[in-house]
Amino acid sequence: MKFLIELTGWAGAFMVLLGYALLTLQRLTSVSAGYRWLNVVGSVALVINSVWNGALPSAFLNVVWLVITLYPLAKARAAA
Repeated sequence: MKFLIELTGWAGAFMVLLGYALLTLQRLTSVSAGYRWLNVVGSVALVINSVWNGALPSAFLNVVWLVITLYPLAKARAAA
């Protein structure tokens, strides 16, 4: 189980960093679904890893990041 949690954390970190890199390289925009979903999935994975390892400040940061990312997605869905 520990290996899966660590793998989840690394995958989450990769997704968040990939989203930021693609944003910086102007391959994605900050309002694109791809950027937002990389952040959602990455943040969830990092929350799982952080909670498992008892890193509560990191878990808190990623929960806030997740909420910030989910808000516009929910708003867009409600408007559709």
